[in-house]
Amino acid sequence: MTRATRLRALLALAVLALSGYFALTQSPRLGLDLRGGTHIVLETRDSPTTEAGREATERTLEVLRHRIDALGVSEPNLVRSGDKRIIVELPGVQDPREAAEVLGRTAQLSFHPVLDPAEDTAESSGTDSGQVLPDETGARVRLGPAALTGAEVESAEALIDQQRGSGWFVSVDLRGQGEKDWADLTGEAACAQPGDPSRRVAIVLDKKIISSPQVDPSVSCGTGITGGTTQITGSFSQQEAKELGLLINGGALPVPVDLIEQRTVGATLGDEAIEASARAAVIGVTLTALFIVCVYRLLGGLAAVALACYGLISYAALLAVGATLTLPGLAGFVLAIGMAVDANVLVFERAREEYEARRDRRGGNLGTALDSGFRNALSAIADSNLTTLIAAGLLFFLASGPVRGFGVTLFLGVLASMISALLITRVLADFAVRRRAVARRPRLTGIAGRGRVSRWLTDHTPDLMRHRRRWLAASAAVLVLATGGLLGRGLELGVEFTGGRFVEYATSRPVSAEAARDAVADAGQPRAVVQISDGTKVSVRTSELSNADESGIHTALAGIGGRTEKTSDEMIGPSLGDELRRNALIALGVALAAQLVYLAVRFRWTFAASSVAAMAHDTLILLGVFAWLGKPVDGVFLAALLTVIGYSVNDSVVLFDRVRELWSADRRAPFAGVANNAILQTLPRTLHTGMGALFILGALFALGGDTLRDFALALLIGVTVGTYSSLFTAAPLAIALEARGSAPPPRPGRSAQGKPGNRTRAKRTQEDSGARV
Repeated sequence: MTRATRLRALLALAVLALSGYFALTQSPRLGLDLRGGTHIVLETRDSPTTEAGREATERTLEVLRHRIDALGVSEPNLVRSGDKRIIVELPGVQDPREAAEVLGRTAQLSFHPVLDPAEDTAESSGTDSGQVLPDETGARVRLGPAALTGAEVESAEALIDQQRGSGWFVSVDLRGQGEKDWADLTGEAACAQPGDPSRRVAIVLDKKIISSPQVDPSVSCGTGITGGTTQITGSFSQQEAKELGLLINGGALPVPVDLIEQRTVGATLGDEAIEASARAAVIGVTLTALFIVCVYRLLGGLAAVALACYGLISYAALLAVGATLTLPGLAGFVLAIGMAVDANVLVFERAREEYEARRDRRGGNLGTALDSGFRNALSAIADSNLTTLIAAGLLFFLASGPVRGFGVTLFLGVLASMISALLITRVLADFAVRRRAVARRPRLTGIAGRGRVSRWLTDHTPDLMRHRRRWLAASAAVLVLATGGLLGRGLELGVEFTGGRFVEYATSRPVSAEAARDAVADAGQPRAVVQISDGTKVSVRTSELSNADESGIHTALAGIGGRTEKTSDEMIGPSLGDELRRNALIALGVALAAQLVYLAVRFRWTFAASSVAAMAHDTLILLGVFAWLGKPVDGVFLAALLTVIGYSVNDSVVLFDRVRELWSADRRAPFAGVANNAILQTLPRTLHTGMGALFILGALFALGGDTLRDFALALLIGVTVGTYSSLFTAAPLAIALEARGSAPPPRPGRSAQGKPGNRTRAKRTQEDSGARV
């Protein structure tokens, strides 16, 4: 065992030991879509006296934190997003109405002298002096300036007067200057005669008089109520008194807040999503492992072990960075397994080629072929994974919520897949191929011989690029069909992009679509979009829906479907919908531009332009298919779309990496022939990687539930179209662009130098294929 092999083995053991430590000692942070709860986004706005900037939003967040603590929610999460937004996550809260009302109220509490009755028919505006408000009986009174505010309140508690039977009230304790101000206010009011309106003190909450009691006759003029304690009465119910006490204790919000997003997921739905994703992962990984074992035998089995290690490493990485695991994140975790397979396939196919080339000259050597396979595949692995990391990074910076979580898990998954393939697989494979028992049976390894696809391609050497105009015509025809769907039917944008409210219910009895629509219409929402799935799942989407209207729909559906449970509730404000739609377009544009720049730097501008064109081809086709199918386009679809972009570029990178290598080894060869040879040499890898991804996505589609089913469908379409476009769109476009360009072929670099047999193999394959320009 060489020193380098020993170091790799020690590093692999260290990584696995550290991953095992995190996996055993840490618990995952589950998103609300997996454990159930309410996600609320609030946006601060300017008040007449305070600008809603970063500082005011931070103060507002602290007030909200006190209110949430008083609600008794377990493990709440409140963070500031940008300068004006606050994200609130409330695990276990299934009815967001109370929480949203408590969080959104400004709780501007103040105490005023009552000057006299007012005959004005409208409330005065401007200064506090002379402000006219209706009291608790509806009579209008004129108030003096505020003598003290809620900032001078020490605490408030809801109590019930059991002795006098007057019901619930709120006991308020004042502090500091508030005690003196209260004594002065009540002492001045006590100077008026009993029954005089000016003997009253008005307690105002959010510009509404909630209580205006007379000062007790026992209070002396000029002395007032001392001791710093008072009571707020007003015929409160128990709930109203407790809520008022909560608001006063929490303090006044520095600036008003608007509710711009609200999502609620039932705990049972989250449990079902975890179980469905786990089943899909187990079945998908098992099928993928069996597939690579069948194709690559012993090394395939070792790669399957490395895939299990990949699962441990990526899971530990999520725990280490404290990432929140969401439903799309689970999908990203499972999908990255397919990406991990790709690196192993690239290495094994390269090792097969090296073993075959060396055996033709002086006898094959398994260890040397494997080392060459890892070395020669490194550039393609690095480039293809970097393009996926770019897509994941864009999701993190440009998306929000669960989609952002998908970006995090995909990013960590890709890094873990590289460690799994380039470190763990290499350690296991190095150890295996250097055993004497294995050396005597080289075909057992799976790299001492060409696969069936490779043998067929070598025997028949089809000239695929001879029909490149036909391939481009076929791509153009499919694009026309997809564009027809976009223009004719249009995209069914989800609530996340349009704004509005989307509520899902589960009924105990099957209901028909017609009966559900009638029930929703009778509840006052005749224009709502109502859909039925599986007979007992009812979804309602509408542009505007208040909490009271939603409660009416819930009751109406229960009348026809029996016991009805609200499984999810999503509300997006119009401004946020516009912003998310704009960010989605920006994400797509930046993805295309970033990939173009990266590929132009790493390869040639012709290769970059062809890859980006193929990527745009895949994007338009996927959008067109969803338009024809009438599938919703939401944030989860955006995650799938950007993943398809990464996969499409991944395939193109592998192809053009081989093109660059072959062309630099024989710079006088016609480019069309070089491209055709590159396709024939990389086609086994493309098919094997695609099959591995299809196993994973097929399992997600069949077992992943409604949300993951559309996600998996988008990726199934994207993987299929992406595999086709890298071979039959990107390559023909590159040939056409090179024919019109004047740049010389790439010079031999490290990708083509120092590799035994590269130049010889490139020339031989060119001659055997008979490719023509």
